[in-house]
Amino acid sequence: MRDSFHTRLGFVLAAAGSAVGLGNIWGFPTQVANHGGAAFILVYLAVVVLLAIPALYTELSLGQQAQANPVTALEQLSQTKHPIGPLAGRGMGYLNVLGAVLMLSFYHLVAAWMVAQGLAALATGLALPGAANWLANDSTGRDLLLLGLFISLTFSVVARGISNGIEAWSKRLMPLLVVLLLGLIVFIALQPGSAEGFRAYLVPDFSTLSDPNILVAAMGQAFFSLSIGLGGMLIYGSYLAPSTRLGRLTVSVAALDTVIALLAGLLIIPALYVAMAQGMTVTANGELIGEGQLIFQVLPELFSRLGNAGPWVGFAFFSLLSVAALTSTIAVAEIPLAYCIERHHLARPRAAGLLALLIMALATVLVYFFDPLFGWVVSYVTQFQLPLSGLFYFLVIGWLWTRSNRVRELASKQLRYRLLFWHLRLVCPLLLSWVFIDVAF
Repeated sequence: MRDSFHTRLGFVLAAAGSAVGLGNIWGFPTQVANHGGAAFILVYLAVVVLLAIPALYTELSLGQQAQANPVTALEQLSQTKHPIGPLAGRGMGYLNVLGAVLMLSFYHLVAAWMVAQGLAALATGLALPGAANWLANDSTGRDLLLLGLFISLTFSVVARGISNGIEAWSKRLMPLLVVLLLGLIVFIALQPGSAEGFRAYLVPDFSTLSDPNILVAAMGQAFFSLSIGLGGMLIYGSYLAPSTRLGRLTVSVAALDTVIALLAGLLIIPALYVAMAQGMTVTANGELIGEGQLIFQVLPELFSRLGNAGPWVGFAFFSLLSVAALTSTIAVAEIPLAYCIERHHLARPRAAGLLALLIMALATVLVYFFDPLFGWVVSYVTQFQLPLSGLFYFLVIGWLWTRSNRVRELASKQLRYRLLFWHLRLVCPLLLSWVFIDVAF
């Protein structure tokens, strides 16, 4: 018997935790800062309704119907008269598993850097300069040690199953994430220069709406922000009872993810203006500097200038990022884990252990061959795998999945569902194709 989520709240927190990741904390504020502040937010909210929520509903629906891992689910739901249907579905399922493994390899490495920065700030606050210096400076030994610790944490959670592992930990981690985020917002709001940052974030520059790139940027951010296209939401949907109504659950997950992204903007953008008030440079060529430099150079330097409170603020900030990373890694880890359990009949603890070793091995390769491999792996997963998989999900629900397709059945009876069905069938694939072409090429 497959494990399942035991409560609606547990599912919403777990699914939102999967969506809430580093893209929310640093990606969304960067897009807002570079596209007219609140003007971008208005476009983003519209895109969430038009593209992201339908995409999330689609992926959850596929998982709920199939009650299986992505390989089995997409193979079953792509049944057509021509054998190319299930073959394509099975192939996309394997790409989901591969993409999840690759994502776990680089995401854990980034998470290890977050932990290193957080512990360095803590060591500084505790007056341990030797430990702080070792943690703050790049080294292979540091990366491998913290990489192993974070991978162990991820797979120790998923090894416990859905209700006792993922659901239980999500109920702890998501409230902690919100508390850390709100506390940091309050602290930054009290610093000189923050008021101008809030103004830049909340007052729209409507002149940017004439730029066609703002729509593509909003669609890409909304799609990636909700973690759609890799199979994480599909596998979470498979742990819902077939009778569960998905409409409100989908909106709840999207709403929580969007609220946290908006709160992240209230933290990051005012923090940048606080940094500028301290005489720091935070822009290059008229735009906010890249996310990696922002997180690992600009903000740590800002924290170091905040006096005695600085190390503790830095520790809280990188704890926030580490929690966001963990809620994402446990969701992505469930994709290959479910595949190993259901297709190869491995016990969950054994599968979790073997996958942890595999991820550690791949991440170690990235550590030693960082320059030629890291950027390529990140680009493959985020710019190719995610939008391609998301597009395929729309094709499945709109064209390939003909038996027991609830949306198709309701569309034959009610006008609103007929409009939804054609929105999923035509409008969403066209919008996502636009994003895919713009991002990938």
